[in-house]
Amino acid sequence: MILKNSSSILSSLIFLILITSVFGDEKIDIWKNKKNNNNLKNEQIQKPDTKKIDNLDKKLSISPTKSIEIENSTIDASDKNQVFGIYDPEDFNFNLNMWSATKAEDVRASLKRIKKIKLSETSNEIFENVLLSFSFPPEGMKDKEFVNLKMNWLIENNRPELIESFLKQNNEFNGKSRAVQFLVDSNISRADIKKGCEKIRFIDSTIKDAYLEKFKIYCLVFDNKNSQAQLLLDLLREQKQSDKFFDDKINYLLGISKQTSNKINDKNLLNFYLSSITIKDFTYTPTKKTKKEIWRYLNAANLIKLEDINDKERIKELETAAHLGQVDENIIFDIYKQIPFNLNTLINANNVYQTLDQTDARSLVYQKFLLSDSLDAKVEYLFLLEELFKKDNLQNAYTKIFINNLKDIGLDNIPEKYKEITENKIKKNENKNLGKVKYNDKILHQSKIIKFYLENEEQKKVQKDIDKIFRKISKNRKYFYSAKDLALINSLIKDGFKIPENLDLQDLSAKYDVPQNLLSLIKNKQNAFLVLKIVEIIGEDEPHELDPESIYFITRLLNEMNLIKIRNKVLISALPQRV
Repeated sequence: MILKNSSSILSSLIFLILITSVFGDEKIDIWKNKKNNNNLKNEQIQKPDTKKIDNLDKKLSISPTKSIEIENSTIDASDKNQVFGIYDPEDFNFNLNMWSATKAEDVRASLKRIKKIKLSETSNEIFENVLLSFSFPPEGMKDKEFVNLKMNWLIENNRPELIESFLKQNNEFNGKSRAVQFLVDSNISRADIKKGCEKIRFIDSTIKDAYLEKFKIYCLVFDNKNSQAQLLLDLLREQKQSDKFFDDKINYLLGISKQTSNKINDKNLLNFYLSSITIKDFTYTPTKKTKKEIWRYLNAANLIKLEDINDKERIKELETAAHLGQVDENIIFDIYKQIPFNLNTLINANNVYQTLDQTDARSLVYQKFLLSDSLDAKVEYLFLLEELFKKDNLQNAYTKIFINNLKDIGLDNIPEKYKEITENKIKKNENKNLGKVKYNDKILHQSKIIKFYLENEEQKKVQKDIDKIFRKISKNRKYFYSAKDLALINSLIKDGFKIPENLDLQDLSAKYDVPQNLLSLIKNKQNAFLVLKIVEIIGEDEPHELDPESIYFITRLLNEMNLIKIRNKVLISALPQRV
């Protein structure tokens, strides 16, 4: 009887497995749930046979057997190249083959130039849209190098949120352990372990990495969940992914052992952090070779100390660290205030500073700035300090202090010879808030027509506005169609709107040239590379800060390549009048 029942159960199980296998072959649209779930599927998509595919804009569908079907063409998962990214390429009018017509050396050279630019918010957004979209690598580049380019950018620009998203959407990729370690370190380096542990819990449980598991174990200890920590530690040991140092520290924190090593381990930030909380009277002197993440932690945990105010070499090391962004610049200026000078030196600071060591010179001038009653004198000393920091190539350590003090003094109180340069410095460094749009129907590119791009205005209503405003402008015989007007007109035509037939757009556009090297990218269908070029052109500026001719040819190029969503980012910044 028992055997009969067992046989029946076994038969049922086999039947269920067969049914599951059959239904498992149903196709799943990998972008289908994009609106409800911003995370792409964790599938790794293999490179298609371009001979079989005419249009890579068409939807992909992928089955659990990891083959890709584009229309009626199926690409076997045995192809070498894979795609990695965060964004659905269709979100920005791209496709998986967006780099296929571009040579690897051209991409490398462009990225090298872009890294040297402090990109504006819009430039950076556009750059990340193109770099982090799922796509096959450029011609002559392996997927290993391509994914490294993406990850390097994210790490070098401190983008932990995007790295977490990348990890969730890409199962296995070259450099995954490095990405996980950066994510863990970014939480430790804030010196707020409670928040770090809370944040780490939201990392997808499918992401497996020894470094991450170690931090999770420490978080359990931190939350007094010792039994769970011990269980995970035992599991990590069984998998041979723990090590002697980590075992020693966790055993000490769990109370299993009463002593721990006093040796500071700075191999990685987790080891360094564990050293700092388990060693009595912990002290550490960072050097030029100290890792960035350790500098950040020391800074956040207020562990950067200067034992001897006369140790000039140590002060210079800290000045360099502040310039590199490793140390809070306020630490440097607090040190400057402590360096002793006699009264005569302070009185004659204008002449004496030139005879002093660079660090002492900056300290003296800063103290003189603080002691001055005259606003004119304060401004003089602030600009003198700028020269002294620039002389030693340490200007980054001073910029924030410089700008904040100029703001505190107020533009109206700045001496006339410094007023213009002060205004430019403040504008350059302040957060760029575009402000509220003010519509002006007397100027085409500032008119309510642009509500279509700014407010998603209904197309029928926009067409009525177009007809009305063009009639109004046509009555003004002196009206001059600017480059920004033409940028808007070209975009409206691209978007299916009707423009007055008597408007000779070709004649109006004749005086504005588009660089031939960029036009050739359109001819060669290098849409992604064209966007990199546009990022280089916009650079540190927001689009509204560019000259009108640049706005015209950038939007024209984007229109011709059907990169409408990126074009809209440019239009939204470049066209409206803001209050």
